[in-house]
Amino acid sequence: MRILVVGAGAIGGYFGGRLLQAGRDVTFLVRPRRAGELASAGLIIKSPNGDVTLKNPPTVQADALKDKFDVVLLSCKAFDLDDAIKSFAPAVGPDTAIIPMLNGMKHLDILDAKFGKERVLGGLCAIAATLNEKREVVQLQPMQSLNYGERDGKLSDRVKAIDEAFKSGITGTATSQNIMQDMWEKWVFLSSLAASTSLMRTSVGNILAAPGGRDFLLGMLDETSAIATASGYTPGGPFFERVKGNLTAEGSPMTASMFRDIKAGLPVEADHVIGDLIARADAAKVPVPKLRIAYTHLKAYEKQRAG
Repeated sequence: MRILVVGAGAIGGYFGGRLLQAGRDVTFLVRPRRAGELASAGLIIKSPNGDVTLKNPPTVQADALKDKFDVVLLSCKAFDLDDAIKSFAPAVGPDTAIIPMLNGMKHLDILDAKFGKERVLGGLCAIAATLNEKREVVQLQPMQSLNYGERDGKLSDRVKAIDEAFKSGITGTATSQNIMQDMWEKWVFLSSLAASTSLMRTSVGNILAAPGGRDFLLGMLDETSAIATASGYTPGGPFFERVKGNLTAEGSPMTASMFRDIKAGLPVEADHVIGDLIARADAAKVPVPKLRIAYTHLKAYEKQRAG
């Protein structure tokens, strides 16, 4: 099974690196700068689950990509999706399976329109990882997961084959016959956390310690959950209770990566993670006043950053 990993940043570098470490046929689609880094230093992973240095990992650049691949693992940010699609499109053949690990749902429509719905699986991952100043992949916590599945819930032969390949190298991988539900539940949690910590510019614990903080956090969760319910994906009981616990844990240092990106002056996925939720809320006539304030805040940040 030939696997093309689009990018070798924190997420693509980690999951693709683990597959390569396990002896799988992995190629990284990278830009010239990253290709040079990997050629000289290798792909270096620092992790509580074990460090590894992979010398001369196979790479290809967009202008040289001609071969078709069995699987495309896509882990870019939403604002880079159009460029990513242009770069990996030549690798997509009649039987290629694309596994996107982006947040939200908007990317599915975009990928479906370009490649056909039959080539696009559902997918999501959970991992705390970053690239450090040495351009090494650093996993910050041992927890990790990678889920994928057919969007109609069937356990297809191709998903079984992907699962066999992925399980050989990555701890915490699993097929899902409810991948759309899983993706919606992650979106509910992520958007609640991102909207709240980005708007308040601080951690969950600090928000909870402020007057009205608990009501604000739970109100944000109620709004995102209502959108999911209106879309046919009511958040499950155990999931909802776990998320509620995360958002009401006193003293919690938890923040969203979106908030950390704002602090670093980086681009954010305002439209993909929050804006698209509001559009779905409007279509379903679900009131979301807290989400709207958070979205206005994020768009004002984007305007300031662009100026």
